[in-house]
Amino acid sequence: MTGKFSHIDEKGKANMVDVGDKPMQVRTAIARGFIRLQPETVKLIRENEMKKGDVLTVAEIAGIQAAKKTADLIPLCHPLQITKADVKAVLEEHGVVVTATLKCIGQTGIEMEALTGVSVALLTVYDMCKAVDKKMVIEHVSLLEKTKE
Repeated sequence: MTGKFSHIDEKGKANMVDVGDKPMQVRTAIARGFIRLQPETVKLIRENEMKKGDVLTVAEIAGIQAAKKTADLIPLCHPLQITKADVKAVLEEHGVVVTATLKCIGQTGIEMEALTGVSVALLTVYDMCKAVDKKMVIEHVSLLEKTKE
């Protein structure tokens, strides 16, 4: 099996890829996702009247924390030294859009950190709103861009 899949060893077992020979590069990834909310929930967030507090700010902080913990959560991810983590939660008419921009100088990409940041930020919105909204849907979590210089 060696040579066919980068994350499988010669015995077919999961294996963290050796990136030691790859050059250090500035790497950036941008991910986005959306949580659909009921109009009443959007109104409560807009007026900062959710019982658990400021939903958007807490979601942004949760997303940053999650991005920093990605290697602890995803078994074959390399720990990266993140140089920038920007997570923005924006209230829209039908819910919240979360965008995460992550940057590092490293030997492997940072897209999993961006996706993890978005996912946990959206889960945080869900957690903070679950008492008042039983119809929330998290959707369209995707990687928008990844670059290396």
